[in-house]
Amino acid sequence: SVTNMFTSIVGNVFGFKALRALRLEDLRIPTAYVKTFEGPPHGIQVERDKLNKYGRPLLGCTIKPKLGLSAKNYGRACYECLRGGLDFTKDDENVNSQPFMRWRDRFLFCAEAIYKAQAETGEIKGHYLNATAGNCEEMIKRAVFARELGVPIVMHDYLTGGFTANTSLSHYCRDNGLLLHIHRAMHAVIDRQKNHGMHFRVLAKALRMSGGDHIHSGTVVGKLEGEREITLGFVDLLRDDFIEKDRSRGIYFTQDWVSLPGVLPVASGGIHVWH
Repeated sequence: SVTNMFTSIVGNVFGFKALRALRLEDLRIPTAYVKTFEGPPHGIQVERDKLNKYGRPLLGCTIKPKLGLSAKNYGRACYECLRGGLDFTKDDENVNSQPFMRWRDRFLFCAEAIYKAQAETGEIKGHYLNATAGNCEEMIKRAVFARELGVPIVMHDYLTGGFTANTSLSHYCRDNGLLLHIHRAMHAVIDRQKNHGMHFRVLAKALRMSGGDHIHSGTVVGKLEGEREITLGFVDLLRDDFIEKDRSRGIYFTQDWVSLPGVLPVASGGIHVWH
């Protein structure tokens, strides 16, 4: 249980009056404990097999404006992006179920866009449908509807949604053939201060154990904070089976993932053609 792990390690100590500040840089997860987790629903290799796309990055974009479009116009934007050559389009984390675009309508129009683009290009396409909801029952309901539509992937905000909800959704996705994209909304509240909180690599390790096929790992050149070597360290941590400590990439331990499937790191946040 990732929830129980964090309760035990960081539950009370950060609130002690005797401490002015405290920073958790990394955790070494024992291999015996790693084996108790199922990890990502599918992993990198299975995803590439599902999509039949090898030897290159997967290319996607987030639909903008993030809020305000009707479901029909949103679906049209998805179709144009997918037809133009992208592998994926994505709901922004703020897109949920607002009066101007209810989630069920969005799912239907996006599924139509996916099937139309697939028929015209001969490629497998997808859209990260945001299943994040106010309770676990509603979240699973949205994932069930996505599966019934036959789309390949759903999305979850794992920090705002919580690790318990994320693990439940991961189990559902594994059992029903859905890929799971993870957005890290709220991470900077926890990890941006250099003298207090916890490093993003801890949150990334927790996600690999909780379950997710993709996670936003940041980018060196975009609009969000992130240093080159540190970001490359996240990439190794998420993808590789064994990670050696490397002080040039931050303060962290050697980690053996004992064949836990890898997570696809997503470079996101202000990427444009000049990068």
